[in-house]
Formats: sequence, structure tokens, C-alpha cells
Amino acid sequence: MRFAIYLPTYAWPDLDFEQAGRMRDFARKAEALRFDALWVCEHFLVAPGLYGAVWMSPLLCLSHAAAVTSRIRLATGVLVLPYHHPVTLAREIQSLHHLSGGRVVLGVASGWDAREYESLGVPLAERGPRTDEILAATRRLLTERDVTFEGRYYRFRGLTMEPLLPRMPEVWVGGGGKVRTALSPDKTYLDPAVLRRIAGADGWLARAAGTQAMVKADIETVRAHLAGQGRDPASLRYGHINFVHLVDARDRAAALAAQRPRFERVMGTHRSFDYLQESYLMGTTAEIVDRIGDLERAGIEYLVLAPLDYDLEQLDRIAEEIVPRFPVR
Repeated sequence: MRFAIYLPTYAWPDLDFEQAGRMRDFARKAEALRFDALWVCEHFLVAPGLYGAVWMSPLLCLSHAAAVTSRIRLATGVLVLPYHHPVTLAREIQSLHHLSGGRVVLGVASGWDAREYESLGVPLAERGPRTDEILAATRRLLTERDVTFEGRYYRFRGLTMEPLLPRMPEVWVGGGGKVRTALSPDKTYLDPAVLRRIAGADGWLARAAGTQAMVKADIETVRAHLAGQGRDPASLRYGHINFVHLVDARDRAAALAAQRPRFERVMGTHRSFDYLQESYLMGTTAEIVDRIGDLERAGIEYLVLAPLDYDLEQLDRIAEEIVPRFPVR
């Protein structure tokens, strides 16, 4: 198991310069503690009942983190591709690649928030095919000269985005089963279109909104799909992202009481607290370690842990209380 960290880029209503500035300290400390990567979220509107928070611009935040670090990888986790145009996106990725010394990891997905799509004038029903076109076009723009692309949604002729990258950044595709809710149009299972995207990627990032059983079932679904496509299932990296806040309590009830306000600030309160416990890493540290161990045995080899605020102490606690329990073999 390798561990990475979600860079807290929360755009709280009361966010001030001092709080936002902690992102620099957070990035430096994560690098010093030898986490594999900093990942960033993309949601620019509050989704009532699903998230009680929004996040700052992912690529801008990674650029900010790149300026204060030198080794840790910088990952979009995940970039909602239909929110972007492939030509401008390719330039932004190319710029971040060079500014960071080639540390970019491109995590992508098609998104699900109807209100965000509506605000951008993009039909939600087009999210899947747009995602595929943008990914295909961006791959070519980053690595080829004189690119002509004739898609259904995006068309351009003879473009060269100098300087070209020596290779496409590592691509991870996000997706997976989730607990059913009327608040989201997402399916509760891995969609075939998402499976096709995963089959062409370097890694897969299982989502946090499912249960433990759903993540484990998705692992088997992905493996079976790869095998059916003639790809060795072991050639894919199996990752998972989840939110966490470690507390001192050794009793589950006391731990949950301490964690509840922090989780509800990020997740909102329309979903029940029992629902939140099904999906996210909650309870005592021992319980969280057991749950991670269960995922590791099922095949998860890369875990992105997302603190619920800008608390630097959480980084130390994760590094001291979680990571040593899972030595890299």
C-alpha cells in the first residue's frame, strides 16, 4: 500500500488569507513526510445533500503547491473533463508539467453534478462522450505535432502545443459504485463506459461514496473487465480515495461524536450520519486501520486520504498512526 494525501483546497465561506496560506505548509509537510502525491478535488458549486463544501481551482492549487515543493507528485483527483476544453486544458497541463519538473498525474472522471453542468451550458447527458473526446484529444495535443481532431463536440486543425511532453502524464480514471441516493443521477454500479475508460488508463481510483463491500466488488469487476479485454489485470494500479479525521477516542461512539461535525461540514447534512459511516473512514483509529487492511487484502494498493480541513496535525497523525501499519513490500 502506498499513501497519498488530498490537498485541502476547501473554499469555506469564511476562508481568509491565513487559512488559505496553510496550503503551502500542508504541501511542504506532506512532501517531508514522504507521501507519494498531493491530489486535488474539483467541485465549484455546493451540491446540497452530497457536499457541504466547494473546492478552489484544482490546477491553480497544484501550481501553487508545485512552487513550494520539489519531489512530491501533483495529481488531479479528479478533474471533471467536460468542464474544460481540450485545447486550453492541454496548455494548462503542459504548463504545470514544466513548472513542476514533470510531476503531474492526471486523474479524470465525467462528473455528476447536474447544477454544475447546467451553469456551464453543457448537457449532463453528454458527459460520457465528451469525457472520451477530451481525453483522446488531450493525449494527442500533449505529445504530437500538427494535430487535427474531428470529434462530435470538439474540432480543431493543425495544432501544435509546444513544447511537447516526452510522454503523456500518468492517467487515472475515477469511478465506482455508490450508495443509492435521489440527490445524485449517478448509477450505484460501475458503468460500462467508465470500465472502458479504466481499461485504457494507468490507474483506477475507486470513489469514496460507496460502501466497503462496493469497493471490493468493483475491484473484481475491473479485474474481470481487463481480463476480458486481453489486458493483464495486474498491469493496472488499484487506488481508492476516502475522507478521514483521526481522533484520540478509543470508543467508537466517542470517536464518531468527535468526527461528526467535521464530516458534516464537508459532506452536508441531507444524508444521514449512518449513511456517511457506510462510505467514509470513521470511528477509532484501530477501526480505520482494520478497514484499510481489508481493502489492501482485496487488492487496493494505493490510498488517497483526504483530511477534512487545513489541520496540519492530521498529516502527522496519518503518517504516524496509519502509514507504518502498511509497509511497502
